Amino acid sequence: MLHKPFGYLSQFMSNANHERNKKFLGELYEFPEGVMPVGRLDKNSEGLLLLTTDGFLSNQINSSQVEKEYYVQVDGAITPSAIAALQTSVNIGFKGIKYDTKPCKVFALESPPELPERSKKIRDARHGPTSWLSITINEGKFRQVRKMTSAVGFPTLRLVRVRIGTIHLNRMAPGEVIKLDELKVD
Repeated sequence: MLHKPFGYLSQFMSNANHERNKKFLGELYEFPEGVMPVGRLDKNSEGLLLLTTDGFLSNQINSSQVEKEYYVQVDGAITPSAIAALQTSVNIGFKGIKYDTKPCKVFALESPPELPERSKKIRDARHGPTSWLSITINEGKFRQVRKMTSAVGFPTLRLVRVRIGTIHLNRMAPGEVIKLDELKVD
């Protein structure tokens, strides 16, 4: 398990010229050959990322059977109606195809979660209020959580995956890797 830092791509390397100056997971740790990330976090997202050589396990974790929980800082003071919409379903799209998200667990956090400082500062209070949410989904469409919060009028400022199934990020530092002898997520 890895705490993926902000600014890193969820891949180990690239030979593409346009990705020469990007940061990759391979810079953080000497991963064994054949290891692959289970699911992805985009460059601007951070938090728990599982890595494995077991394709069957990877498919199981990526299935809708396993919950993924995120702490999400959004722009503005979140409203009860926006939370209700996120809980039931919102219409988002990918490559021109629109779809409705499945119902999910969403609630406002009463105070900001204890997370490590991000390497790139998020705007400060002079720019208006922000809110923190816990969003737990079972699906994982491309940039889904970001699209969901934006669809209800509260764009995501910071996104941190804190749990996959029963595995928690806890107090891991960004870039920290913990080797697991056995991986059970249910």
